[in-house]
Amino acid sequence: MDKRRIPSSSSSSSALLGHCLDGIFTLLPVHHILACCYISWQNTLQQVFQSHDPVQQSKGSFVASMTATLRQMDDYHYSHLINTFGSIRSDVVDFLMETFIMFKDLIGKNVYPSDWVIMNMMQNKVFLRAINQYAAVLSKKFLDQANFELQLWNNYFHLAVAFLTQESLQLENFSSDKKSKIFHKYRDMRRQIGFEIRDMWYNLGAHKIKFIPEMVGPMLEMTLVPEIELRKATIPIFFDMMQCESHFTCSFQRFENEIITKLDHEVEGGRGDEQYKVLFQKILLEHCRKHMYLAKTGENFVTLVVRLLERLLDYRTIMHDENKENRMSCTVNVLNFYKEIDREEMYIRYLYKLCDLHKECDNYTEAAYTLLLHARLLKWSDDPCAAHLTQRDDYHAATQRQLKDQLYQQIINYFDKGKMWEEAIILGKEVAEQYENEMFDFEQLSASLRKQAQFYENIVKVIRPKPDYFAVGYYGCGFPSFLRNKMFIYRGKEYERWEDFEARLLTQFPNAEKMKTSTPPSEDTKCSPGHVFTVKPILDLPAKFQNKHVSEQIVSFYTVNEVHKFQYSKPVRKGEKDPDNEFANMWIERTTYTTAYKLPGILRWFEVKSVSTEEISPLENAVETMQLTNEKISSMVQRHLNDPNLPINPLSMLLNGIVDPAVMGGFTNYEKAFFNDKYMQEHPEDLEKIEKLKDLIAWQIPHLAEGVRIHGDKVTEALRPFHDRLEACFKQLREKVEKQYGAKSLPPADERRGPRPPSMVRSFTMPSSQRPLSVASVTSVSSDNSPSRPGSDGFALEPLLPKKLHTKSQDKLDRDEPDRERKEKKKEKRNSKHQEIFDKELKTAEIPLQPAEAVILSETISPLRPQRPRSQVLNQLGGERRLSVSPGPPPPSSSSPGPPPITPRSKLSFSLHTASNLELNGTGCSDKGEIPPPLPVKGSTGDYGNLLDNQDLTSPSTPPPPLPHQRHMPPPLPSKTPPPPPPKTTRKQASIDSGIVQ
Repeated sequence: MDKRRIPSSSSSSSALLGHCLDGIFTLLPVHHILACCYISWQNTLQQVFQSHDPVQQSKGSFVASMTATLRQMDDYHYSHLINTFGSIRSDVVDFLMETFIMFKDLIGKNVYPSDWVIMNMMQNKVFLRAINQYAAVLSKKFLDQANFELQLWNNYFHLAVAFLTQESLQLENFSSDKKSKIFHKYRDMRRQIGFEIRDMWYNLGAHKIKFIPEMVGPMLEMTLVPEIELRKATIPIFFDMMQCESHFTCSFQRFENEIITKLDHEVEGGRGDEQYKVLFQKILLEHCRKHMYLAKTGENFVTLVVRLLERLLDYRTIMHDENKENRMSCTVNVLNFYKEIDREEMYIRYLYKLCDLHKECDNYTEAAYTLLLHARLLKWSDDPCAAHLTQRDDYHAATQRQLKDQLYQQIINYFDKGKMWEEAIILGKEVAEQYENEMFDFEQLSASLRKQAQFYENIVKVIRPKPDYFAVGYYGCGFPSFLRNKMFIYRGKEYERWEDFEARLLTQFPNAEKMKTSTPPSEDTKCSPGHVFTVKPILDLPAKFQNKHVSEQIVSFYTVNEVHKFQYSKPVRKGEKDPDNEFANMWIERTTYTTAYKLPGILRWFEVKSVSTEEISPLENAVETMQLTNEKISSMVQRHLNDPNLPINPLSMLLNGIVDPAVMGGFTNYEKAFFNDKYMQEHPEDLEKIEKLKDLIAWQIPHLAEGVRIHGDKVTEALRPFHDRLEACFKQLREKVEKQYGAKSLPPADERRGPRPPSMVRSFTMPSSQRPLSVASVTSVSSDNSPSRPGSDGFALEPLLPKKLHTKSQDKLDRDEPDRERKEKKKEKRNSKHQEIFDKELKTAEIPLQPAEAVILSETISPLRPQRPRSQVLNQLGGERRLSVSPGPPPPSSSSPGPPPITPRSKLSFSLHTASNLELNGTGCSDKGEIPPPLPVKGSTGDYGNLLDNQDLTSPSTPPPPLPHQRHMPPPLPSKTPPPPPPKTTRKQASIDSGIVQ
């Protein structure tokens, strides 16, 4: 037959061979006919498969004819077939090699459709018998040392495993009826070939070492087939491999590495289950413990593989789960395991799987930390990159230095997206060092330094939302194994509150129930549901910032980042409640949770590794509360010293809640509870703490004094009654404290004032219409603890200092007299509106005012500025940038005082929600704080000091303050007749009138 014509005439060739068989059977003995036919079919099929004939029917015809031929052959025919090659050993080897390859091709290419069950099962039955016949030939002719053929045996094992794992023999995939019928007629051929593989392996004897570790993968694939008797028979092969390698090399490291690598791919591909893990552990432990030398090392190996199986099975279970957080958890479990056993290739593989999951969820900070683990494996050197280090096509690098540089750039980009500029700066400095001193790439160096400069500016100017942290305990059998009966600390998303986080968890686990207490359940009640509560991170400030004056925007980063300890406090009452003073027996039970790693990290949550609980006595709680209150006042004062543009509302509420604690009583409760002879006699060990509390109370006064001073400088006239009451309350408080606990004093303000924010400098140099909004000062925290939107704040952004001060001669002022009269009339009308609004508010205000201190705004004000007396000069306060009048003799009656200080206009609509969790003076209040006395209610939509129709005017919105001797004199009542409308004033005129040229 012409081999070149087979592809074009395969169908006719198969029919011709069939007719030839009919004639030949009448002329020759059967064993000759079968041998010749089988060899012919084998050669023909090899040519057909090599030609890639697209006609599937012709292949099926050839295979059907060959299958029918093999079906007719018995043991004698196979023996005669081998004997036909005579004593030529190479011919037998070639024949068996070709047969094994052909069978493997036929099994893998599925000549017949999968639903042709009878045809496929008949073919497998015939092939199984043929494979077993050839296996006997292997053991007889090619097993001894002189005739051993490694490749031939290797092909046999691969063929047998391919036969065992083919899809058509996996009975568990069929319906129960089909499975029972197949098993009744053909039995389970997997078990038959598996037992044969086991016997062939044990027959190898000393040749076994030649198949380690190459045959570990196929053997593992065979043992993972879900047939329990097959598993029991073949799993001991692994112990035999361990024993064999240990005998030759005194260890089984190659076997261990290979089985770990192959197990990862097999389980991820869908093979393996819990039953296999149990059988693997039981069988191998039994064999290892009986062995003299493998008892300890073998047991360690079994434990290692079982741990890996647990993680891989969990990972495979949730690999296609919609809950990506569970997928992340399992991925981290697997990569941590590979890191522990120093399997770098597999470790990097799962690092990138985790990074991809984070990018899908926009967790750029966590993605950066994940990639950083890969970068840490590399060196800043010119060593060549190993293949497993560059598992992604995105990176093209020949050396480790190049790859690490590319990874760092990607990581810095992720940190920038996650607003973790502090971390990006650290990496940027490391890269810049390489550019400058090793790579000499000054272009990249300049780009890196520009990035760092931008990151530093972002730290100071951009307000970053602070995430909350939540403790979550999963108790019950319904949770996955990697969560069950464990507690985790979760880092919330931006602006995610406790209620939102709890709802998200319940969505992931709809059958879970929320516990009513934060106390973990006992061992007997582990089937109870989980619980969620908010915890407070414990600040771990870097050493370089400690005991130094540092901007709050720099320190605030570390309050919610790079933390691994968290606290949860709840009040516990011991003894009977005292109705007059509930602080006397109010203890605090404080629980500290320590996580395995710092947050944020490669996950948004980490498991709690240790829990400690302590009880805080009422006196210790009072000391902590006072200390926190003092720090809060100091921080607020420092912010206002550094940035005068901050709104006054949070400062007002903080001061009012401390100097006038109408509800909680302030530190008077502490005095009643602890500063008495009875308590001191009963608790002599607390004398030192009592002295410390007294000292803290005394130190609170200078901090409050500074806050009240700043409040007086920035308060508007509309809120002057509120400030007067604030001063009166503080005066009484100060006298009491200094009398009982002594007077304290702070260093001068210039020594405590931090550096001026850059945004203040920029606002001096641009016109008000084009002045940029400072993110750090304008977008500050409002009274409800939410960042106010730039451009929509209640206060106008006036320049803090004039560019240029102009003085006018008396002649010029005389010429401008008509203009001044028009301006005077306009201001009288504006202040008349002020008076009407404020009169209404005083009627409804709840702030009690002494009659002698009543303030009524006058409708008439002093004339516009005439020539200023020479005794008055403008002084510039360095830190606050305000205009003030130097002391001098009283001005003549015809002259008005100098221009008032230019203060930012601020909204007077105080929100009763605290800007932060204000703790009243020594009261240890709740997170929301106590509500201070109500403030005057706005009577209109306009601002108290901001009622101009034309908001572009830059003149001061409030009249000059009265002289000290006129402060408490009631002015005449306003006229009911409104003045005539004043002429419109241009922006330039208004600017000149206010003493500032834009």
